[in-house]
Amino acid sequence: MGTIKWLPLIFTLCIFSTTPTLTNSFLTKQELIEIPMKFLNLAKRTEIVDWMVSIRRRIHEYPELCFEEFETSKLIRTELDKMGIPYKYPVAITGIVGFIGTGKPPFVAIRADMDALSMQEGVEWKHKSKIPGKMHGCGHDAHVAMLLGAAKLLQDHQNDLQGTVVLVFQPAEEGGGGAKRMLEEGILENVDAIFGLHVSASHPIGSVATRAGPLLAGSGFFEAVISGKGGHAAIPHHTIDPILAASNVIVSLQHLVSREADPLDSQVVTVGKFHGGGAFNVIPDSVQLGGTFRAFSEESLMQLKQRIKEVIIGQAAVQRCNATVSFDTIDKPFYPATVNNKDLLKHFQSVAGDMLGAKNIIDMQPLMGAEDFSFFAKAIPGFFCFLGMRNETRAPLEPGHSPYFKVNEDVLPYGAALHASLATRYLLEYQPKYGSHKGIRRDEL
Repeated sequence: MGTIKWLPLIFTLCIFSTTPTLTNSFLTKQELIEIPMKFLNLAKRTEIVDWMVSIRRRIHEYPELCFEEFETSKLIRTELDKMGIPYKYPVAITGIVGFIGTGKPPFVAIRADMDALSMQEGVEWKHKSKIPGKMHGCGHDAHVAMLLGAAKLLQDHQNDLQGTVVLVFQPAEEGGGGAKRMLEEGILENVDAIFGLHVSASHPIGSVATRAGPLLAGSGFFEAVISGKGGHAAIPHHTIDPILAASNVIVSLQHLVSREADPLDSQVVTVGKFHGGGAFNVIPDSVQLGGTFRAFSEESLMQLKQRIKEVIIGQAAVQRCNATVSFDTIDKPFYPATVNNKDLLKHFQSVAGDMLGAKNIIDMQPLMGAEDFSFFAKAIPGFFCFLGMRNETRAPLEPGHSPYFKVNEDVLPYGAALHASLATRYLLEYQPKYGSHKGIRRDEL
C-alpha cells in the first residue's frame, strides 16, 4: 500500500504517541531480564484475566469464518477504542492494524488470527457456539484475547516503548490466506520483525515449543472431477466407471511421496474428499475428489502440483474416463512454508527463558501442518511458536480442528505477556539494527 493511504494514521499516531521515559542506555541488564516476569505478573492479575476470558468466550459463542469476521472485528475495535489505541480499519476486509508507542521507528509487529472453522461444536458448556455449523476449533478466539491482553499491557507502559508496536488482527487464516491479503495492503511496510503464536494442546502450560528454520510446511489444495458414463451396477460393461478410476487415482497419488520424493524431503499428499453416486445399484456419471499436498520447499510443492495433475488425468484416461483438475489459488492460495528467522531465535529464547525458564523452551521437530503466518515471515524476519496449555492434572485436551477442542483459559496471561515482552524487548535491544533487512525505509508510517 502506498504512503497516501496511511497518511491519516500518521496524524492519529502523533496525537497518541508520547516521548519515552526509558532508553536502552538507562536500562541495566537485570532490568531487561525482569521485563517478561513483570508483564506475566501483570497479566495474571484477576481483573485482566477475567477480562481476557470474557473476550475469548464472547468470540467463541459467535464464530465467524474467513473474511466474515465482522462482529469479531467490531468487538476488537471497541476494546481498542476503550484503551485509546489508534488503528487502521478495514484491512483485508475485516482485519485491523493497531499501533502503540512513539509512532516512529523501529516497528515490531505481533499478530493474532481471528477466523473460525466450518464444523459443529461437540463440547457441551455454557459458552458453546451459538452458530450452527461453525466453531472456534483451533484457538483463534484465545489468540485474539491474548493479543488484546498484550495491547492493554503495552498501552499501560507505552511511555517505556522505544519505537512502535504494530498489532495485527488478521482474518482468514484457515485456508483463505488473510495474511497474504494484509501483506498486499502494505501493513508491514517499515516493520522490522513480526512474532506470532498458536495455542498447543500437546505441550504443558508454562512452556513454548519452536525451532529456528522450517517449522511448518507449505501447502496447497486440489479438486478434481472424473467423468465417465453411468448406468446400472448389474451391467458395468455398459458403463465407464468413474468410481473405479477415482480409486486408482487415489492409490497412484500415494506413490508420489513413497516412490518419487526424496525420503529426507518430507512431503504429504492426502485425499480428504470423495463424492460419487447416491445409490447402491447405480454407477454414477462422475466423481468429485479433493485433497491437500504439503512440502517444505517451494520447488517440492510445485513438483507435487504438477504430478498431481498428471496422475489424475493419466489414471482417469487408463480407465477410459476424462478428468479436470483445479487448484483454486484465489480463494485458497498456496501457503509457503513457515520458516523462523534464525537471528530472532536468540531473542525469542532470551525473552521466553526469562519469563518461563530455559527448561520450558522446547526444541520441536517440524510439522506438516501449515500456517499463513508464513507470508509475513517470508516478507520480513518472523518468528512463530506454540504456546503450551496442557494441564497434567486435568483430562487431556483434543487437538485443534476437533469438534471437541477446548482451550485451557489459564494460558491467556502467558500469551499476552509473551507477546508484550517479545515486542518491548525487541524495541529496546534492537534499536541500532532497525531496518537492516531493507535498503530503503521511511521514518514513520
